[in-house]
Amino acid sequence: MAGEKQSSAERILSVDALRGFDMFWIVGGVGVVHSLIEVFWNPLPPWLEYQFHHVDWQGFSAWDLIMPLFLFVVGVSMPFSFAKRLEQGENKRLIYRHVVRRVIILWVLGMIAQGNLLQYDFSKLHFYSNTLQSIASGYLVGSIALIELGRRGRIVLTGVLLLGYWALMALVPVPGHGSGVLEPQANLALYIDQTLMGRFRADNTYSWILSSMTFAATVLLGIMGGELLRSKLPPYRKVAWLTAAGAAGLGLGQVWGVEFPIIKHLWTSSMVLYAAGWSFLMLALFYLVIDVWGFRKWTLFFIVIGMNAIAVYMAVEV
Repeated sequence: MAGEKQSSAERILSVDALRGFDMFWIVGGVGVVHSLIEVFWNPLPPWLEYQFHHVDWQGFSAWDLIMPLFLFVVGVSMPFSFAKRLEQGENKRLIYRHVVRRVIILWVLGMIAQGNLLQYDFSKLHFYSNTLQSIASGYLVGSIALIELGRRGRIVLTGVLLLGYWALMALVPVPGHGSGVLEPQANLALYIDQTLMGRFRADNTYSWILSSMTFAATVLLGIMGGELLRSKLPPYRKVAWLTAAGAAGLGLGQVWGVEFPIIKHLWTSSMVLYAAGWSFLMLALFYLVIDVWGFRKWTLFFIVIGMNAIAVYMAVEV
């Protein structure tokens, strides 16, 4: 209800609903919506058809937002879950134990979902190749930042990760290609993956090891959104700040994208900011409609999926 104080342990329904909304597209919603629109508008205009497909390399579509939004919402949830553990009397050691256990579980589930672990064929194993493992990386860094750093320290860390990733990709030469190369088969992030993972790397143009820096930045930006929701600001002030953060993310991402292109496969810093911009705006909208205005009846389906997101994701993938 608007104006009421929320305990740090209380669930904000809009967060679960937004997570469930994101999962809806992953579990097949994109095909359903695409088909329904075609009933009334066929063929779809190119600009709309574009939104239902991943961009081959440079650029960004609505479908490209699914994975960044997933990581962002993980970050949004973290201030609430960590506050709950502190209220229950858990100390730093117990919280770290929970973090390590969750990272290991997410990593193994990622290897099951996309790493061919259940084929029991060592030659086909992909060590780092799945969304759940990117979440594990971002969650680990975000957890340490929540435990050890204050709000200002987390903001600085986010900036360091984004700028550091850009500097490495722009300045460190790739053998045989030079520095600043951002081609699908020639870039520093891909070279590091190929060098360190070798035959245990999935054969595609997505990067993972170096991109863990920007996976973490996405989660940290989500944490900032979660801290804003937990704050004592009036509800409409929260909506205003989330909206402003969204607009800033979109603007900064596009501006930086001129120099450091928006490329989801590499999880570039400009992509992080641009995707976070849309994520902040969606969080603002869901919070306004569900938690401030109280329109909740339509959310049950999404909330159920959102509260069981990992189980739903694994069911679809496996």
